Amino acid sequence: MSAFRNRPAFGGLIYSAGALSIGAYFIFAAVQGDYGLFRRAEINVEADQLNAELDRIREDVARMENLTHRLSDAYLDLDLLDQQARDVLGLTRADEVVVR
Repeated sequence: MSAFRNRPAFGGLIYSAGALSIGAYFIFAAVQGDYGLFRRAEINVEADQLNAELDRIREDVARMENLTHRLSDAYLDLDLLDQQARDVLGLTRADEVVVR
């Protein structure tokens, strides 16, 4: 009986090492993995950037809709029409002097 008591307990050591390694793997996966904390932070930052870009695009669309409405047949803004003719076509009035 004394022979069994003097032998080291490798079973408990192997079980503890296995449990520790499995726990370390899951902790690593929870932090660094595809669905981990770092990836979640990256996704949140990317979502904020995309929301800011969406807001800028919506402002551009609203501005373009306003300009389109101002040049429509139902509502004609003569000042905007004059500005567009000058910018796009390069037109000037007869009483204007162009300095380059």
